[in-house]
Amino acid sequence: MDTVALGWKVEKAQKERFERLAAHAGVSSAVFFEAVVDHLNTELTSRGLPEWWPAQELTDGELPIDSP
Repeated sequence: MDTVALGWKVEKAQKERFERLAAHAGVSSAVFFEAVVDHLNTELTSRGLPEWWPAQELTDGELPIDSP
């Protein structure tokens, strides 16, 4: 396994919320993070973003195609 330390700065309250969720699940924050990312991979649109993420502008050459 190739592990890395996450070096992002996030809002303290969000980090603490994430840690509480992980603790409630009975796992470390690292394990919970990996599970969240794995779950996101099951919900991606054709643009590679989660369904709940705001719509992104089309890039040059893309056509607007509505899909369920």
